[in-house]
Amino acid sequence: MKPRSSSNTDLQGDLFKVELEAIIDPDYPLARMAGQIDWAFFERELGAHFCETNGAPAKPVRLMVGLHYLKHAYNLSDEQTVLRWVENPYWQYFCGMKWFASALPIDPSSMTRWRKKIGEQGAETLLAQSIATGLKTGAVKPASLDKINVDTTVQEKAVIFPTDARLYYKMREKLVRLAERSQIKLRQSYRRVARRALIMVGRYGRVRRKKLLLRETRRLKSYLRKVTADVMRKIGENQGLQTIFFETLMDAVRLLEQKNIPGCRKLYSVHAREVECIGKGKAHKKYEFGCKVSLVATSKEGFVIGAQAVHGNPYDGHTLRGALAQAGKLSGLELKGDVFVDLGYRGHDYEGPAKVNVVGRNLKGIPKALARWMKRRAAIEPAIGHMKNDGRLGRNFLLGKLGDKLNALLCACGHNLRLMLRRMRLEGMRGRPKRPGGLIFVLLSWLWGWLKRLDRRSLGASAPRPAPGKIWF
Repeated sequence: MKPRSSSNTDLQGDLFKVELEAIIDPDYPLARMAGQIDWAFFERELGAHFCETNGAPAKPVRLMVGLHYLKHAYNLSDEQTVLRWVENPYWQYFCGMKWFASALPIDPSSMTRWRKKIGEQGAETLLAQSIATGLKTGAVKPASLDKINVDTTVQEKAVIFPTDARLYYKMREKLVRLAERSQIKLRQSYRRVARRALIMVGRYGRVRRKKLLLRETRRLKSYLRKVTADVMRKIGENQGLQTIFFETLMDAVRLLEQKNIPGCRKLYSVHAREVECIGKGKAHKKYEFGCKVSLVATSKEGFVIGAQAVHGNPYDGHTLRGALAQAGKLSGLELKGDVFVDLGYRGHDYEGPAKVNVVGRNLKGIPKALARWMKRRAAIEPAIGHMKNDGRLGRNFLLGKLGDKLNALLCACGHNLRLMLRRMRLEGMRGRPKRPGGLIFVLLSWLWGWLKRLDRRSLGASAPRPAPGKIWF
């Protein structure tokens, strides 16, 4: 059922509760941000994802949107976000609460179900509103949308580094567990010997005994092949069991044969089948396992106006058209200015009013004004770094291809929220009265430090050492 309205209609106060407006500072950045976001926009746009008649009423839209904004702004998990919400009155005020609450607002699993409910289109709505709020608060200027940077990065999945031995072991374990749940009695599960072989793979790898390591890996592969054949024999013509085992058996066959079939898309994770191996030419990290994400940010402020997770490891130039189309849709403006990209976008597929400038190493013969903006193309790199270190783009814990798309969009929302909060924080510091005598204090501190640096070498080798607490001139 559709969520209840998040507006406060209770006109009678509660004797045993405290109003949040009475205990918070209205000039605090997060409190100011709550008044700048158009929360009614979310109720209009996201209300269509909920049924009007079936089920219990959903949680207020403002509560769920606010929790996701805070989660990705502060790089927290669902459980951590809900727990910190109880402790922080500013977070409760941001999410539309009138009274200070001491109980959990929702179960953390509700955030997962809500994300699946709104889908990629709903996550784009959250990013579009963050862009509108940034234009409203001045964190990004409308003129900045004429100069934008586009780049791609890898959104790594929360998977362990894939090796053949570990993949064989994990797939065999998955088949055995599924057979036990389906009450299929296997001839042998190979649990004990497979565990021993996996341990020996690690030991032989540490001492660099490659032949012995490959021998144990072949044993693990043999165990997986035997369990796979046994399961196929046992399910036979049973349609119900074939439906249950279909995807798992296909993954097992794909894993066993992927080295023998040229051009076969390899399996890099048992629980995340969508993971891809991407090499971006990094010296410290030759391969990354996840999916490619295309980001569009303003060249001046680094404000993200587009984020799109693309699967299949496409060429960077073939992602430009979709990235600019999404950025134009979310910002509500037609992009007609300059777009700056790196050499990975040569031969791009974009055809539109915007001018694409491929930035190379040689800028000779280019007008100075344009060359300055070309040098600013690298400004998107620190924005990506902040989204990975301060946000959740560096390690994605959401499942499936939908999880990749949602995480990329919500990470962009969190980055924009951090930029807006930082701007409001600086504005508050500028309005604060300065401490009297600040310049005199700085000068005295500098003079004291200079005097402390005077030692015997400056006074001469034969000069006596000054007594403690005295200064020699």
